[in-house]
Amino acid sequence: NNGDLIIINVPPLTEERRKDLVKQAKGEAEDAKVSVRTARQDANKEIRDLNISEDLQKNAETDVQELTDTYTKKIDAFFEKKEVEIMKV
Repeated sequence: NNGDLIIINVPPLTEERRKDLVKQAKGEAEDAKVSVRTARQDANKEIRDLNISEDLQKNAETDVQELTDTYTKKIDAFFEKKEVEIMKV
């Protein structure tokens, strides 16, 4: 502590700790994908409750599925990027 800053020396991560961090990141990514799928289920339920024609219902469900797929792919891409970043020495 020099009055303005607090300096903390952090040792470099070990290989084992990096693997643990990757596992934790993978778990968070899975939680995010579960949340997206839950939102899809909620949206599909609301679509069914609207009492609209079957064609409109199917189109809306297809749109929701496309959004789900898009965000699931984004989550996977972000995780892969983060995994490379964590494992980098």
